[in-house]
Amino acid sequence: MLQKTLGIVLHTLKYKDTSLIADIYTEVAGRASFMVSIPRSRKAAVKPVLFQPLALVELEADFRPNATIYKVKEAKSLYPFATLPYDPYKSAIALFLSEFLYRALREEAENRPLFAYLQHSIVWLDECGSGFANFHLVFLLRLLHYLGIYPNVESYVAGSCFDMLNGVFVDRIPMHRHYLNRQESVVFARLLKISFENMSLYSFSRQDRVSVINRILEYYRLHLPDFPEIKSLSVMQSLFD
Repeated sequence: MLQKTLGIVLHTLKYKDTSLIADIYTEVAGRASFMVSIPRSRKAAVKPVLFQPLALVELEADFRPNATIYKVKEAKSLYPFATLPYDPYKSAIALFLSEFLYRALREEAENRPLFAYLQHSIVWLDECGSGFANFHLVFLLRLLHYLGIYPNVESYVAGSCFDMLNGVFVDRIPMHRHYLNRQESVVFARLLKISFENMSLYSFSRQDRVSVINRILEYYRLHLPDFPEIKSLSVMQSLFD
């Protein structure tokens, strides 16, 4: 059945010489895989250049029941980027987030609030002129809401530690090793309160930022089964040194 949907490109893999397989988070079906033909003509209905990391696309595909890969009939850009592919810092963030979302988003079901959050965030990053060094931190923490694993923020009091295994702040060191010390917990509690709009007002040292992103990824690994290391993290961190 032919159906139109909006989508966010997470990952692509070349298949033979004539096609590529694109993993896309769609508005109507959650995560799905699509076969995209590589055209020989400039007038082709589908152009592979559209399928870049975090690209926002509008596509029509054959959603056949029981299929694992859907064939794309038509595709076009939903939102042509103005800065994301051309700014090395934004490109590094996009590469990191596309790899992260490729690993984290596994549900093959409609989730329009999550799709709307992803779309808004990507457009916001593209339009932001400066002060986006903390973008990936805020993005990952806000994403926790939509995945149902957001921590209990109200449990924080000065001097407490964050128990990552149970998602709460506690007044004593847990009996397991998955927790943030008091200094890390202060930084983490601050991050839970900031947004894209005000994040440029918050200053974090490189050491704090590296520590927090590693801890956030650890939190995801604790709560998402088989969540792997993110290879592009080191590329992004090297740019923001």
